[in-house]
Amino acid sequence: MKDFRSSIVFAVVGLVLGFYLGGLEALYIVALLAILEISLSFDNAVVNAKILETMEPKWQQRFITFGIPVAVFGMRFLFPMIIVSIASGLGLWETFSMAFNNPHQYEETLVSVEKLIFAFGASFLLMVFLSFIFDNDREEKWIDIIENSGFIDKMGKLSSINMIITTIIGLILIYKIESYEVALAYFLGVLLYSIISSLDDVLSTNGVRNGIMGFLYLEVLDASFSFDGVIGAFALSSDVVIIMIGLGIGAMFVRSLTLYMLREKTLAEYRYLEHGAHYAILALAIVMFIKIFMPVNELIVGSLGVAFILVAILHSIHVNKKELKNQ
Repeated sequence: MKDFRSSIVFAVVGLVLGFYLGGLEALYIVALLAILEISLSFDNAVVNAKILETMEPKWQQRFITFGIPVAVFGMRFLFPMIIVSIASGLGLWETFSMAFNNPHQYEETLVSVEKLIFAFGASFLLMVFLSFIFDNDREEKWIDIIENSGFIDKMGKLSSINMIITTIIGLILIYKIESYEVALAYFLGVLLYSIISSLDDVLSTNGVRNGIMGFLYLEVLDASFSFDGVIGAFALSSDVVIIMIGLGIGAMFVRSLTLYMLREKTLAEYRYLEHGAHYAILALAIVMFIKIFMPVNELIVGSLGVAFILVAILHSIHVNKKELKNQ
C-alpha cells in the first residue's frame, strides 16, 4: 500500500482542485481522464518495471524521484505545448497563453499535427514490440503458435530484422499517406529507438542497463503512451488544467504500479505479464497506425491493453497452479 500513498494523496488533491475549478462536472471529467490514462498505460507500467529491474538501484531511485514530475508535468503538459509551438510557429510563451486563453485554438492546433504524433508513437512502439518478439534469448514463451514458430526463430537470427520490418511498413505508410512530414515523424521514432538501444548495448555492463540510457528510454516510452491520452482528453474537456490534473493522477498511479511490481517481483510471479504488456503495445501501435487514417475511440484502445494484461495474468496463475499440482 505504501507504493500508492503519494498517488492517493495526489488524486485527492487533484479531485478537490477539479471540483473547485469546475464543480461536479469537472470532478467527473478529472476522474474519467485518470481512469483513461491508467487503462492506456497499464502495460507501460509492466514494461517500466522490467526495464528498472536491469538498472542500478541509484538509477531506479532517480527514475522514481525525477521520473514522476517529468511524467506528470513534462509529458502531459509541457511536451504537448512544445509540439503545438513547433506546429503553429509560435513561441512557447505564446503557446502557453493560447492554451489558457484560447483552448479551442490550442486543441485545433494539436489535433492538426496528430498524424505526426501517431506516426512517431506507432513506429517507436512497434520497435519495442519487435525487439521483444524476435529476442531469441528469451527463455519464457507464451503464445506458442507465434513465439515458438520456426518463422519467428529464423527471423530472429537476422540482426536487422526490426529495422527491415519497420522500414517496409514505413514505405507502405508513405505511399498511402503521401506526406513527407508523416514520413519524417515515423522514421524519427525508428531512429530514436535505434540510437537509445544501440547506446544502451554499448554502455551496459554485465547485464546491468546504463542508467542514463535506461532513463531516456523509459521517458520516451512514456511519451509514446501518453500521446493517445493527451489528444483523446480533448474529447472530454478543452481546459488544459483539468486535462493535466486528470492525466497527472493517472500517470502517478502508473508510476505506483511500476514501483509495486518492481518491489514485489510481480513479473517473476506472473510469468506471462511481460508478454501480455508487449502484445498490448503492439495493439496500441496498430491503433495509432489506424488513427493516421481514421478516428478510433480511446475506450477501445484502453480495453485492448487491459484485456491482454488480464489474460496474461490469468494464464500465469493457471500455469503456476498446474506446476504445483505436478510437483
